[in-house]
Amino acid sequence: MIASTVRKPLFGVTLLTFSLFLLLFFFTPFPFFSDPSVTFNSSRRVRPEIWSIRRLAEWRPCNWWLQPRTNALPAQANGYIRVDCYGGLNQMRRDLCDGVGIARLLNATLVLPKFEVAAYWNESSGFEDVFDVDFFIQQMKGFVNVVKELPIEIASKDPVRVDCSKRKGQFDYVESVLPSLLKHGYISITPAMSQRRDRYPLYAKAALCQACYSALRLTNTLEKKALELLQAIPKPFLSLHLRFEPDMVAYSQCEYSGISLASAKAIEAARVDRKPWTGETARIWRNRGKCPLTPNETAFILKALAIPTNTTIYLAAGDGLMELEGLTSVYTNVVTKSSLLSGEDFTTMHGNTKAALDYYVSINSDSYMATYFGNMDKMVAAMRAFTGLYKTIFLNRKAFALFTSQGFKGKELTEALWKVHRDDFIMGRGSALPDCFCEFNL
Repeated sequence: MIASTVRKPLFGVTLLTFSLFLLLFFFTPFPFFSDPSVTFNSSRRVRPEIWSIRRLAEWRPCNWWLQPRTNALPAQANGYIRVDCYGGLNQMRRDLCDGVGIARLLNATLVLPKFEVAAYWNESSGFEDVFDVDFFIQQMKGFVNVVKELPIEIASKDPVRVDCSKRKGQFDYVESVLPSLLKHGYISITPAMSQRRDRYPLYAKAALCQACYSALRLTNTLEKKALELLQAIPKPFLSLHLRFEPDMVAYSQCEYSGISLASAKAIEAARVDRKPWTGETARIWRNRGKCPLTPNETAFILKALAIPTNTTIYLAAGDGLMELEGLTSVYTNVVTKSSLLSGEDFTTMHGNTKAALDYYVSINSDSYMATYFGNMDKMVAAMRAFTGLYKTIFLNRKAFALFTSQGFKGKELTEALWKVHRDDFIMGRGSALPDCFCEFNL
């Protein structure tokens, strides 16, 4: 009797307490529910490192590319195509991939590509100096036929050059390039920079994708050197592709205050006829994200993303970087290929082979960030997605310019940059290109 009279009021108190807790739980705007970008430690707001945020979407290779081939190669080819590639290594890689797609589109046999010999890039290495030719041919079987040598009746002739600068889609090539291929039997092309790959039939797109992400392997000698470099970098590490060279800044037509006299002179010497924008035009240009980030700005954004300042950073960049102390004064564990490799075999390397080392390290790094969205960055991001490495971010130049133009500084700027990059990372923005990859919701 006594026990029953005691349990009733206790039950009522317990029910009331639990009800109040539910009300508080569902209707109180707890900061860790209203803003998933922060955690709390002893009532102090702390931003977690950007990589710890859970992703909601990511890019993976499309099934139509990976599935077994359903479109067999025709028994008779329409002729031979050589792809002539220009620029830096990753621009030439892009041209080659597009050329493979075009060759399949036109039912042509592919001749090994010609890489530009360019004094500007300190470059004289060819396709076979960078990539494993036999592996490339083997991996392209069923997608497009590739030959090392031409038949005797054609080998003595130079290919007929066909202008493809305005050819972008399937019917452009069929209507304008195929007749030349059928007439001459052997042509050379450089694909247009703005390809409409979405207009290709899937079998041609699959050939392009196979070439880009499965068939291009470094030569044994170069891969051995790249592996040596990768093993020499303290783990874990972040690969950072930083673009702040005189020619890059000159090309952007942007001006910078606070840089050294030496940097200013180097930029001016590289400008030629590309004069910097001024006044309102310069402000609009910068706010559109057209100006390369300085090393100092890059360090600020890395700190905003909670990247620890003792992080090992591999600097994937060529020679000529300016204002580098803006980064290294904050992030002191910065390494480069020239600081880790020695020997005559490294010092005599040309531009393409050195760029290949940066590419190899970047696609195998624990995380990758880039201050630009150029050919290397697109290729690296896609290859990392192909192998399941998703710690990839492109620093948002547009957001940085807009926030600073609005007067954001210090903590306010840090918080704003964090949220923009957090959203990009959550949604997988910029982690791959849609040509060969499809978006998957997690």
